[in-house]
Amino acid sequence: MALLSLDEFTLLAGQLVDEVPPRLCRDLNGGFSVLPEEKRDQEFYIMGEYIEDGLLGSFVVLYYGSFAAVLGDEPQESWAEELRETVWHELRHHLESLAGVDDLTRQEMEELARFREDRPDPDR
Repeated sequence: MALLSLDEFTLLAGQLVDEVPPRLCRDLNGGFSVLPEEKRDQEFYIMGEYIEDGLLGSFVVLYYGSFAAVLGDEPQESWAEELRETVWHELRHHLESLAGVDDLTRQEMEELARFREDRPDPDR
């Protein structure tokens, strides 16, 4: 299996976003977009990102380069599964923002802290 191209990824993302009931995208005025680059936060790839911007509004960015780095030559089903999970994850950030809560971000920070605690310290 060859790496999914940017065009194939964008088409797949569009299909998966179309599965989302429109009422859940209320006030997501920038919608979903695909950027070709990868994005990292230290040792982790960022697959998608929910952004709230006073000028641009609220939108979700999906980073093709991050998917390509993580999934490589995996079958399209693996790409679709990871992409679907990312779409719904970022949508949850949006819905929580509308509700005035931030439970998912707090959960992510706790998981990251546990991961870093469990990792062996390379300086020992």
